[in-house]
Amino acid sequence: MTTVDSSEAAVASPLAGIKILIVEDEPFIAFDLMMAIQDAGAIAVGPAATVAEAIDFLHNDDPAGAIVDVHLPDGTVDAFLDILPAGFSVVVHTGVGLPADARARHPDVPVFAKPTAPSVLLARIVEQLKRT
Repeated sequence: MTTVDSSEAAVASPLAGIKILIVEDEPFIAFDLMMAIQDAGAIAVGPAATVAEAIDFLHNDDPAGAIVDVHLPDGTVDAFLDILPAGFSVVVHTGVGLPADARARHPDVPVFAKPTAPSVLLARIVEQLKRT
């Protein structure tokens, strides 16, 4: 019987070495997402607990994707979504949905209701990355 250690499995992952930003102000949810990202072989960036922190991570850490909550202590994630570069892979993970004005500006951003398994969120990021 052949076994594959977790480091070999991570290298085989379509997310291997890719930076994924977590924008989430709930520590337990952020930790769960970080662990799932790392288990998938990706690099967890953050977590950013505010919109300002998310923008800072975006500019300074060059992530390829993000899992974002909508309502953060300094406002909604609209300003973050508005500045994403072309080809950036993002999923919204929220308990309240995307506000109508943000949905109108970003109709293609996938929105998942909490709780959604991190594996589902990461699978959607992989799909988006394959399109770019």
